[in-house]
Amino acid sequence: MRRVVLEQPHKVVFCPDVEAPKAEDLKGNEILLNIKHIGICGSEIHSYHGTHPSTMYPVVQGHEYSGVVVAVGPAVTKFRPGQNVTCRPQLVCGQCNPCRRGQYNVCEHLKVQAFQADGAAQDYFVVTEDRVVALPEGMSLTYGAMVEPTAVGAHATSRPRELMGKNVIVSGAGTIGNLVAQFCIARGAKKVVVTDVSDYRLGIAQECGIRHTLNVAKTPIREALPALFGDEGYQVGIECAGVESSLRSLMETIEKGSDIIIVGVHAHDPALSMFYLGEHELYLIGSMMYRHEDYETAVREIAAGHIKLEPLVTKRFPFEEYAEAYNYIDAHRETSMKVMIDL
Repeated sequence: MRRVVLEQPHKVVFCPDVEAPKAEDLKGNEILLNIKHIGICGSEIHSYHGTHPSTMYPVVQGHEYSGVVVAVGPAVTKFRPGQNVTCRPQLVCGQCNPCRRGQYNVCEHLKVQAFQADGAAQDYFVVTEDRVVALPEGMSLTYGAMVEPTAVGAHATSRPRELMGKNVIVSGAGTIGNLVAQFCIARGAKKVVVTDVSDYRLGIAQECGIRHTLNVAKTPIREALPALFGDEGYQVGIECAGVESSLRSLMETIEKGSDIIIVGVHAHDPALSMFYLGEHELYLIGSMMYRHEDYETAVREIAAGHIKLEPLVTKRFPFEEYAEAYNYIDAHRETSMKVMIDL
């Protein structure tokens, strides 16, 4: 079978002839998948450039993926050969305190496939039943490979103390910011504004049904507040850009006593204003990946048409051109949303 390995920063190796896992070797709860599509995410771009803080090299790529069940282990009860599925890439210990209280997404020994463990960038891949989610009939396998980032949006929008009926600013209109904003709308937020410095990304946001956008390179949030929200202000800020100025702007402009959710990956730790954090009694809340229910919610919302994915797909590459896909993203940073690999 074929496999793609990130051997070290800037070195993506295509391996055309690797031994495939065998159905007869499956353990009780294991499932053998034939991988069909892989989405490339911003975190993997950080790994490619050597700026992701916890990537272990060499590592097989791919953690946003869809596939078809080929075979199941003898203890598998929920899945059968021929089903279209996707799967969470989290490997957890199940024994630490976060795991025991159900927060396995922040497991003390968490390993994420494609970063600290090998991912799914290969023709055949073995997963455990507890991490698999079935795709409903009629959902494309391309959309199946986009459930992972959609689940990030599902989880992030579950983190504020209250979202329904609140005004929201989502900072960053890349793929994750876009999906977070769509989920805010789906969960009943009053008015959702997504900000960015790129008119292109803001245009994609509007194609996805996010009506209110702001280019902060032209008009800073503080100047735009009266036009955006009148006297109401906003009560939830969600930082998806991974940029210090973005976070500081949210802290400076959000209503006192409100929630700011941190989703974006910061290549360098930002300098925060302790004045705004303390004197304005803000709630600064982290959001880490997702849990299984977030995957299920993502699938339901996509299937129901509440989350629009098609405008996010920028370009597709065949599996053999994985390295070219990374180079394309580097050369088209502003106009690349979701680049897909087709196996």
